[in-house]
Amino acid sequence: MNPPDDLALLLAVLPERLRRALRRQPAEELVEVVMDLGRVAQARFPASVVPLGRDPIRREELDHVVSQLGAFSDDNRAGIERTLHRISAIRNRQGEVVGLTLRVGRAIFGTIDALRDLVESGLNILLLGRPGVGKTTKLRELARVLADEGGKRVMIVDTSNEIGGDGDIPHPGIGGARRMQVPESESQHAVMIEAVENHMPEAIIVDEIGTEQEAAAARTIAERGVQLVGTAHGNTLENLVMNPTLSDLVGGVHTVTLSDEEARRRGTPKTVNERKAPPTFDIVVEMVSRDEVVVHRETAAAVDRILAGVDVGGERRRVTEDGEVEVEEVEVEEAAEEPLAQPGRGPVPTGHKGPIRIHAYALSPDLVARVLRDLRLDSKLVERPENADLILALKARSNDGRIRRAAEKGIQVQTVKRNSTSQMRRLLQSLFVPPEGVDEEEVREAVQEVEHAIKRVMSEGVAVPLAPRRPAVRKLQHRMVVRYHLDAESIGSEPSRHLVIHPG
Repeated sequence: MNPPDDLALLLAVLPERLRRALRRQPAEELVEVVMDLGRVAQARFPASVVPLGRDPIRREELDHVVSQLGAFSDDNRAGIERTLHRISAIRNRQGEVVGLTLRVGRAIFGTIDALRDLVESGLNILLLGRPGVGKTTKLRELARVLADEGGKRVMIVDTSNEIGGDGDIPHPGIGGARRMQVPESESQHAVMIEAVENHMPEAIIVDEIGTEQEAAAARTIAERGVQLVGTAHGNTLENLVMNPTLSDLVGGVHTVTLSDEEARRRGTPKTVNERKAPPTFDIVVEMVSRDEVVVHRETAAAVDRILAGVDVGGERRRVTEDGEVEVEEVEVEEAAEEPLAQPGRGPVPTGHKGPIRIHAYALSPDLVARVLRDLRLDSKLVERPENADLILALKARSNDGRIRRAAEKGIQVQTVKRNSTSQMRRLLQSLFVPPEGVDEEEVREAVQEVEHAIKRVMSEGVAVPLAPRRPAVRKLQHRMVVRYHLDAESIGSEPSRHLVIHPG
């Protein structure tokens, strides 16, 4: 391969045998090189991992690389001067380097086309997303656009030199933005405040806000009228709301006790969670991939929807292969719609004794636990699906082998389309929460009756009438019938009105 100059500087610190092995690989796609003592080195690409030779890494090869780098910081990161590459060390108990991750850093222009209008609005923007999705790359480009095209005084608070590169002279990828290096990760919050007080910026760029002190510093910056653009730990806005350390970035959460009248008016329990304050960041951007984001233009409204248990919605933006930006509204399923219980898989038996054991599969256990607390269900989460009475799974993963085997053993499986509390709440309410004004004993009796009738209809192919029930209970029975792809009709007049189940 013929690497560009910046990448050539990274490859130059490697042992010669690794450089030779890398010449046969595509330079433009290299993500990182991994060197672990006693193991074969690897070159990692977006869709593959390639071994570099057959011989394991020797200690002298690790020492060779370390000797050519700048000093490692307290977070075990180092760099190569005036480049964006990041080298991270793994140490043994004696402090000796036994592993290195050499991550390729690239300044990529045009990566914020989907966000340009948001950046130019002057509002505070928070980027969320999993590691490696490109948050830091977008921050760097945001800084350049604000400084060079927007003409703003931009200051970057650069904790690990990932935005502006290693060395005293920043990488040209940040354009005319200035940067303050952070000597120790624990002092990032202090440097954030220093940047505002000493250098009169119009915009501040911060990567990886992760502590209460940094969250407080971010609020201070926002209150002084400085545009703040940053990233935080967490993949989605809902994750951030659930994070007690960082939830203040989006307004924070506190528990409120409502009056009986207000609880009835809202149709909620008396104790609810509400947003505590205005959010620090006006806009939250969830990075799905390098070319796709979900934008929440009004953070306050989005957080309120999450706390109310409804889908948060948002605006999905994609950059096409032609460089065009496609914008569409995220589909929202309102709480008033029918529950998401899956056809053909009935509810947990109502005669179950003790707490219902629930396993969350491919879903956030923290989000599931929150919904269970809000609904006050007699339940507990278990780690293994085979130990559960009910498996709550992401629909896209419901055909995984462990789930199929559990279902074959008679364990109930229910799915939701997305990892959101609103869908989990609706599903669990449909399974466990009696309709308003109906006691649990009446529900238990009605469920047992319809389960028996469904079995008879399916085995004998005959219509089966049910006993008269009030409307709320008939509705519950009708939902169960629909899940089994059978037909049901209500006949008669109150109070003798009842369901008749017909073969589908």
